[in-house]
Amino acid sequence: MLTTTWEPEENLDCPELISGFLEAQKNVKEKPAPVKRKASTDEPETEAKKKDTEKPRGFARNLDPERIIGATDSSGELMFLMKWKDSDEADLVPAREANTRCPQVVISFYEERLTWHSCPEDEAQ
Repeated sequence: MLTTTWEPEENLDCPELISGFLEAQKNVKEKPAPVKRKASTDEPETEAKKKDTEKPRGFARNLDPERIIGATDSSGELMFLMKWKDSDEADLVPAREANTRCPQVVISFYEERLTWHSCPEDEAQ
């Protein structure tokens, strides 16, 4: 059986990754409902707004995954907080996508968190 665990924040030395994770969590929880607009009466979006809403996230950024920082299922789906090579910004990505796109990174994440429990019978022998 696999158990998801979290490291206490005081054990971590990566404030920029923690703030990225918290921001990503905020975005997951606060996604607004889509708003229907009439194209002919709307004012055109500014370039800054377009760039912000069209900013690629996760694997769409075409960066190489470096490692998984954490995991959550608060949205009802298992998500990994992915640290990317050559980037200070982390993204939440679906675990099912990470499993197929970077299985070794996923395996490393789980291996780092494995805990082995020995049976008292094994120690007596």
